[in-house]
Amino acid sequence: MSVLLLLLSALVLIYLGSSGSVAAIVLTLATIIGAGLDGWHLASIVFGGALLGVSLVLVLPGKLRRNRLSAPLLGWVRGRLPTLSSTEEEALRSGSVDWDGELFSGQPNWSRLLSYTPAHLTEEEQAFIDGPVDTLCKMLDDWAITHEHFDLPKDVWAYIKDEGFFGLVIPKAHGGKGFSAMAHSEIVMKISTRSVSTAVTVMVPNSLGPGELLTEYGTEAQKAYYLPRLSKGEDVPCFALTSPVAGSDAGAIPDRGVVCEGEWEGEKVLGMKVTWNKRYITLAPVATVIGLAIKVHDPDRLLGEDDEVGTTCVLVPHDLEGVHSGARHLPMNTVFMNGPTWGSDVFIPMDKVIGGQAMVGKGWKMLLECLSIGRSISLPALGTGAGKLTCLTTGSYALAREQFGRSISDFEGVQEAMEPMAGYTYMMDAARRLTAGMLDRGVRPSVPSALLKYRNTDLMRDVINHGMDVVAGRGVITGPRNFMARAYQAVPIAITVEGANILTRSLMVFGQGAIRCHPFIVQEIEAAGLEDNRKAVKLFDGVFYRHIAHTTRNSLKSFVLGLTGGLLAKTPSKGKIQRYYRQLDRFAAAFAVMTDITLLTVGGGLKARQRLSGRMADCLVHLYYASAVIKQWHDEGYPEDQRCLVEWSLQTSLHDFQTQMKRAIDNFPVPAMRWPMRLLVFPLGASGLRAPDDRLGAEVASTIVKDKPIRQRIASGAYYNQNPDDPVGRVLNAYRLANETKTVRDRLHRAIRKRDPDELGGIDMLMGHERKELVDWAVEQKIVREDERDHLLEALTALYDVIRVDAFDADGIKALAKCAKGKRKVVERPADLKTGG
Repeated sequence: MSVLLLLLSALVLIYLGSSGSVAAIVLTLATIIGAGLDGWHLASIVFGGALLGVSLVLVLPGKLRRNRLSAPLLGWVRGRLPTLSSTEEEALRSGSVDWDGELFSGQPNWSRLLSYTPAHLTEEEQAFIDGPVDTLCKMLDDWAITHEHFDLPKDVWAYIKDEGFFGLVIPKAHGGKGFSAMAHSEIVMKISTRSVSTAVTVMVPNSLGPGELLTEYGTEAQKAYYLPRLSKGEDVPCFALTSPVAGSDAGAIPDRGVVCEGEWEGEKVLGMKVTWNKRYITLAPVATVIGLAIKVHDPDRLLGEDDEVGTTCVLVPHDLEGVHSGARHLPMNTVFMNGPTWGSDVFIPMDKVIGGQAMVGKGWKMLLECLSIGRSISLPALGTGAGKLTCLTTGSYALAREQFGRSISDFEGVQEAMEPMAGYTYMMDAARRLTAGMLDRGVRPSVPSALLKYRNTDLMRDVINHGMDVVAGRGVITGPRNFMARAYQAVPIAITVEGANILTRSLMVFGQGAIRCHPFIVQEIEAAGLEDNRKAVKLFDGVFYRHIAHTTRNSLKSFVLGLTGGLLAKTPSKGKIQRYYRQLDRFAAAFAVMTDITLLTVGGGLKARQRLSGRMADCLVHLYYASAVIKQWHDEGYPEDQRCLVEWSLQTSLHDFQTQMKRAIDNFPVPAMRWPMRLLVFPLGASGLRAPDDRLGAEVASTIVKDKPIRQRIASGAYYNQNPDDPVGRVLNAYRLANETKTVRDRLHRAIRKRDPDELGGIDMLMGHERKELVDWAVEQKIVREDERDHLLEALTALYDVIRVDAFDADGIKALAKCAKGKRKVVERPADLKTGG
């Protein structure tokens, strides 16, 4: 009896997260009561004393505990914690922790998530989207841009500059728009549904570029000079980070600046000679201001005592002697300005360092802060835009395209492809909005920015591939009619840039998040790194036992919620989705336990265990996207027509979490830990959560086909037109006419099926060009009324036109070849240009 009472008391205390003092009092009482009930049996007293002893450790006098217990433990922990490079330490200190920290804690506060201010637009921002952004979209002919001009037309460049598209995030005080992160995201997303090349042209100066770096870190003189010029497009910026050898790893870049004195505008000043070799730099061919990330060396110690000063961000005017740019890359036949830039021993004064001389050596932190902002907005918005455009056009095409006398949207195979298109697009939009809302609350989300970039671009690929499966041959023929080609070709670009997805998933998301977002690890690493052992032990003592209690509680929570299906979890009641909250609570605890076990057993070897890190990253992604879907539905007032999408998204996220967590446990690099982890995470087995069933899948697929408000909600923010001469407008116009004439067309099809072919007067139903003859026959046979004739003929014409593809005669092919002629010249940097440190 006493053993059960004591064990139950201990488990309850752990589950509730009680303090050491409370635990000591409760266990003392439980020991006395239990021993009394057992007739003061020795075993009861010993067991109770053992539990009591553990709790008393937590309330021992601080000095005694530190000297006798904490100091030896610190020595052991120092050998288990991962060692960090200087750049990794900078990464840990940069950015902010928000909802990602709640998930890593294993104890997400759902009420806090729901209370966050929703991402929203001001009246001014909405007016800009409805006005200049819409006008810009109307100006764009993507086929002409990519196959005739190989550039944006001059009037488009002028409009972008004149309307301030390059200054979206620059404060109004310096001539910019001063727009929110949400507005920035919405603008990029809408443009991307019209032209990827134009969207990239607009997004890069507003995400990673001198504008944002100058706004955050520039001197007052730099802000006063550069920001108004950048806002008006008088200067075109680029930022060059990627090197041929080091990629985007700013910690390994070979590009250098050597501190020296030199001549600038007729005066002798302190500066540096800069040598660089960069590639894949967007806007470099047309940039007038080149931002660079370089490593600064000070061999003569003109700045201080150190030879190696560190990573620094500088501005280089394009017209200086020795600066090379202008050559272009063509990324997957998209034609946004992108190319290499290089230079050798180009002298610049210290006032070209962003932030001035005081910021020399502090560029890595600057880059991390600004990367987390831009990476949270630009590519996630482009990925969401691609999803919205694909849902809008493919759903329309599926309804309008008929086979065997039926719309192909009725075929289960087509529905199976459209289901993830709708569901994933809804999820991408939710995660985009959640993260933009963080930014607008002042958060600098380093971990969410990485997972959002990885996941949204990955889902973009899935959605577009499914769309191509539905559109089939109509989507693979290049030409001005094709509404899928540009987005399809752009997928590898989004997957690759701003941190290739493979490395982002396997190294950054969990590798950084496990430490940066953990409630205790950062302080423990800080303690382990202190040279003053007394201070180290004191700091360690203040956090380590809380960490142990935290891990123990999450282990118990994961086990108990796994046994009960999450019934003991406290959940919000709105939306009637408590069963999903319970599973998310359970899996958050399991994720936190797995994180602690991984750090304890794998430690510094985590970098080499990229399969494990990638699977844990996926688990975090599924928790984050499920949270975002709940938040989005809450912010919009729980509309019932979104329920199928919400439930599909949550079921998919939970099932995928279960799958990836099981794989992580089954392949855990310490085999002895696999069985205990299975017991804690999946006490009843790892097959309890299933993917969405066919009934729900069919309902989700219908959301992008049926002409209902939910279809408009999924595609909201995309550029919309019904111009029958436009590649997207053509399919949307056909969709409209198909819906408007469904009744009369169904009547016509029924009549045709009942008749012998000889009764059709020689009209071949499979020949789309005999539409007028068919309509005349139907009117003559009293199948179609006279007042329905013109509308039906217009619809049949549009439905035939939407399935047509482009074909080029010999002169047309020669014209295309002529446009491309001369574009193939390869420009290389000089072979003897040295960029080594």
